Amino acid sequence: MSTTTILSDRINSLSESATLKMTKLGRELAAKGINVISLSVGEPDFNTPDHVKEAAKKALDDNYTRYTPVPGYPDLRQAIVKKLKEENGLDYDISQIVVSTGAKQSLSNVILTLVNPGDQVIIPTPYWVSYSEMVVLAEGESVFIPTDLDSNFKITAAQLEAAITPKTKVFMFSSPCNPTGSVYSKDELEALVKVFEKYPNIYIIADEIYEHINFVDKHESIAQFDSIKDRVILINGFSKAYAMTGWRLGYIAASKEIAAANDKLQGQTTSGTCSIAQRAGIAAYAGGLESVNKMKEAFARRRQLVYDLLNDIPGIKTNLPDGAFYFFPEVKSFFGKKDPEGNLIKNSGDLALYLLNYGHVATVDGGSFGNDNYIRLSYAASDESLTEALRRIKEALAKLA
Repeated sequence: MSTTTILSDRINSLSESATLKMTKLGRELAAKGINVISLSVGEPDFNTPDHVKEAAKKALDDNYTRYTPVPGYPDLRQAIVKKLKEENGLDYDISQIVVSTGAKQSLSNVILTLVNPGDQVIIPTPYWVSYSEMVVLAEGESVFIPTDLDSNFKITAAQLEAAITPKTKVFMFSSPCNPTGSVYSKDELEALVKVFEKYPNIYIIADEIYEHINFVDKHESIAQFDSIKDRVILINGFSKAYAMTGWRLGYIAASKEIAAANDKLQGQTTSGTCSIAQRAGIAAYAGGLESVNKMKEAFARRRQLVYDLLNDIPGIKTNLPDGAFYFFPEVKSFFGKKDPEGNLIKNSGDLALYLLNYGHVATVDGGSFGNDNYIRLSYAASDESLTEALRRIKEALAKLA
């Protein structure tokens, strides 16, 4: 009996995470002694701030080592409520907050609590690789709205309305966006809201995990519009802003009904998330934004560095992203060319593998994000690593004929 026959249809229909796959391939090359520069993973290269780590140590000493409430410690949820009020101007109470093991679990929980088989989920492309796969797990149908470099990877109200059908249940997007770094302005969000006001049965999942890595004005949340706030589910967490990726700490802010549903689901899967990480999260929010702003300054410098270096590579076309720490350059001019061994570069997947094997730089193919004409580069790396990585990419691409 084959493995495919043994396994469920659910898991057989699921794709492997492209970002994790490229990271794995890069590590395999590195294990062979090859110097690989990884620009594939969405992880800040900074250490978790000291005051956060000290809070975790104290939590151990204070014996925070037992099961936690399923939706999170009340004082952590209160800290999240305070943050949302002071930083975003949004009013919630702790009954509307559910803390999970990373924003990724928060997203999955929301999809599983909202989407029935056959329900449609509208997703602008490019999108984070796991969005569509979460819809697959819920047996829903993803409906994609294409964007490109010319539109700065943002949809219009007209595109949104054209994608809506009687089966539409959810609209899901991120701002700042992974993988493009695009950021929706208040006016752009308001235009989308006017469409949602016509369709009261559509829920909006707003992934705001990159809100503090924003290089234009202040972060604008779609939850600020009272007419649709009860249908908005905010997704956020501590991994990007506070360099806490390994701590696995995310949360939702939603209506009491949706929050209760997520609490119910989580109670039957993981229960409450790590006690030590939660105590650290309280300290992260209590400590203010000084460490966050220092990281943001470094990212701003690196963004300009990578932008200049990408523009120096013939055949690559890019914009200057407004947020997050990614570039999503167009690379379709290299399709149809051959590598030094005569292998044809047919798509972004072939190109990403070529850059890994010949340039020893790990990137991620754009096809996994919903647009095959691009690749994703993370600039969450040192200036020196970025300079060397872009040198290698330029040299490798010049060898294609």
